[in-house]
Amino acid sequence: RRTALPGDGIVTGPSTVTDHAITIAAPPERIWPWLTQMGWHRAGFYTPDWVDRLLFPANRPSADRLDPDLVRDLAIGDTIPDGPPGTAWYVVEQVEPPTTLVLHSTTHVPGSWRERLGAGIDWTWTFQLRRTPDGGTRLHLRVRGRTTPWWLTVAYHAVLVPADFVMAVGMLRGLRARGERTPS
Repeated sequence: RRTALPGDGIVTGPSTVTDHAITIAAPPERIWPWLTQMGWHRAGFYTPDWVDRLLFPANRPSADRLDPDLVRDLAIGDTIPDGPPGTAWYVVEQVEPPTTLVLHSTTHVPGSWRERLGAGIDWTWTFQLRRTPDGGTRLHLRVRGRTTPWWLTVAYHAVLVPADFVMAVGMLRGLRARGERTPS
């Protein structure tokens, strides 16, 4: 958790940092395509079906296969939607296939909150894939976020940090299950 990761300098003075990791019995090259097709009304985020149905009923269920129409070469500046058009998205800040993907967002607070209440969130999602000695992958997911004002920070810690745990662990397990399946 103390290891510096790409993207750590994007959000200065974070109020929240979370780290999750999983070992996958597949090389980074088998995991990487799954990351490139993520997103709202794309392949989802590989969370458990119950999470998809309960929290994101307007989104498609997470994909169980690689879709040639969704797998893409990501480039800096590309966007990954995280809600209906115009609501929330990530911008690719750094990409080094098949080892590093850094996503950044300032859009995950409703526009009306930003305008009326001065609320804001600045956060990154870093996916770091490292090859293990046995040819597998250690996938490290780090979230660094800063929220304003104080009440949003309190709410973020009370609600979103526990939700992040459920979502991140579910996502990592989903990526492991997909990556470890024999390629079709």
